[in-house]
Amino acid sequence: MRKSLDFYFDFGSPTAYLAHKRLSQLAARYPLDVTYKPMLLGGVFKATGNNSPVAIPAKGHYMMEHDLPRFARRYSVKLRPNPYFPINTLNLMRTAIAAQRLECAETFINAVYEAVWVQERNMGDREVAEATLKEHALDAEALLTLSQDPQVKTELISRTEAAVARGIFGAPTFFIEDEMYFGQDRLDFIEEILSR
Repeated sequence: MRKSLDFYFDFGSPTAYLAHKRLSQLAARYPLDVTYKPMLLGGVFKATGNNSPVAIPAKGHYMMEHDLPRFARRYSVKLRPNPYFPINTLNLMRTAIAAQRLECAETFINAVYEAVWVQERNMGDREVAEATLKEHALDAEALLTLSQDPQVKTELISRTEAAVARGIFGAPTFFIEDEMYFGQDRLDFIEEILSR
C-alpha cells in the first residue's frame, strides 16, 4: 500500500537537504509519494520564537562539523558546508512555488539543493541562480519572473502560515499517517512505517 508524506522544507537548511536526499532513497525502495511543501524557515522561526541551531555557537559547530557529516556518510551522499551560509532563501522559496506551478519542481529542487550543499554556490545571487537553472535545462527567465509575481509572494506567506498552524517550528518536518516528525534524524521512524 502506497504511503503519502508531506515534506516541509527550506533550501537554507542543511538538515532539510539531507532529508531530501534520504527521502529520494526511501521513495526508490518503498511505495512512497513525497509532496514537497515550500515554506520560509525565517518566517516559521519568527512566528514560533524558534531559532537556527547555528545561533548557538557550540551547537552550530557540533552540527556542521560532526553531526551532519556523520549522516551524510550514513546516507552515502555528498555534503559540503556552504561559505555563504546562512543563505537568504526568500527568492529561492518563491521560485520553488513558481517551479511547482510550471511543473518542473523536481528538477528545480534537485538543482538548487545540489548547488547549495554540494557545489557551495551563492544561490542568493540572482546571476548565480540563473546560471544554475540554465545548466539544468530549466527556463530560468520564466521561473525567476514568476517568482516575483504578487500571487506567488502571497502564496509563500500563506504556506508558511499554514505550516505554523499545523504545528511546524523548523525544517525539515514531515507528516505521514497524520503524525508529525521533525528533523532528518527522525527518518528512521518513517522507514519503520514504510517497512511494515
